[in-house]
Amino acid sequence: MQDKLTLMIPGPTPVPETVLQALGRHPIGHRSADFQKIVKRTTEQLQWLHQTKSEVLVITGSGTAAMEAGIVNTLSRGDRVICGDNGKFGERWVKVAKAYGLDVQVIKAEWGQPLDPEAFKAALEADADKAIKAVILTHSETSTGVINDLQTIAAHVRAHGSALTIADCVTSLGATDVPMDDWGVDVIGSGSQKGYMMPPGLSFVAMGPRAWQAYERSDLPKFYLDLGKYRKAAADNSNPFTPAINLYFALEAALEMMEKEGLEAIFARHARHQRATSAAMKAIGLPLYAAEGHGSPAITAVAPEGIDAESLRKEVKNRFDILLAGGQDHLKGHVFRIGHLGFVADRDILTAVAAIEATLQDLGLGKVATGAGVAAAATELAKG
Repeated sequence: MQDKLTLMIPGPTPVPETVLQALGRHPIGHRSADFQKIVKRTTEQLQWLHQTKSEVLVITGSGTAAMEAGIVNTLSRGDRVICGDNGKFGERWVKVAKAYGLDVQVIKAEWGQPLDPEAFKAALEADADKAIKAVILTHSETSTGVINDLQTIAAHVRAHGSALTIADCVTSLGATDVPMDDWGVDVIGSGSQKGYMMPPGLSFVAMGPRAWQAYERSDLPKFYLDLGKYRKAAADNSNPFTPAINLYFALEAALEMMEKEGLEAIFARHARHQRATSAAMKAIGLPLYAAEGHGSPAITAVAPEGIDAESLRKEVKNRFDILLAGGQDHLKGHVFRIGHLGFVADRDILTAVAAIEATLQDLGLGKVATGAGVAAAATELAKG
């Protein structure tokens, strides 16, 4: 059926009609008083979402822009940093750090496994000279469906005394609790097409007090991503460059929806969907890829045995117009991923599970009676 595609991927995510209508408004001048009011309002809303008193700056760009900005605005040439790497996006931050000439120590975990906080603690405690300037890691590793223990790792970084925590929260912000100030995270990067329930195009970087102190020392090259410019403009409820005006309209509408739902309810909904999806896949007989107890509330990665994951994804798309995500790099064909973040309701979970079950049965690959997955998901959803 035309125009019936349902996104069950980790980004872009479904966009509410209210947000789409806001997006379709006629543009206004980005130096106008009307736009300044929107910037002021959304800045307050972003601080609420990040649970911080610090600045949350808006860049027209992807989540990668926010993370790269966090790195280049706080570090200097030759600085020693630790990068956590347990998936595609952990690998990306290693590449970004090396591209800027940083001295990178990598703490790895196998794909599907969480980063070990004790490995970070040991590395930081061994740094008697306080040469480590930052720990860079991904909170929710989108490629594998694993959530890392950012709270504990950030605490170890704080105990170090001088290193910063720079966190990729692209698929965790707006999906799970990330209290920036309480956890002592210095830099958080995120993107609009995830938990924010918006189209791609805006990224957000929150900078704590210690990050701004590091900014004064940073000598890495930056111009468009120079957060000092954004901070100065934000003080006047403006932006240093021409922003994506209509995406600001969408941002305001989306954040108003989130405020009405409330942080606790948002986090509870995502946790409920993660439990329901995981229970459904297990009931169907499809193993999960993420280590038990470390599944992300934003996405569930499934590793079907004896089934080509790409073929299954294709059939679900063709038969039901539901788009699932595939595996990345060496996981392609071995893993499919079910996104359940942002504008996702209980019925979306049940529909996706039913579509996967029906496809498996149609292909003669079903291991259990049709309905077992839906029943398991419904049981978890009923728990609230």
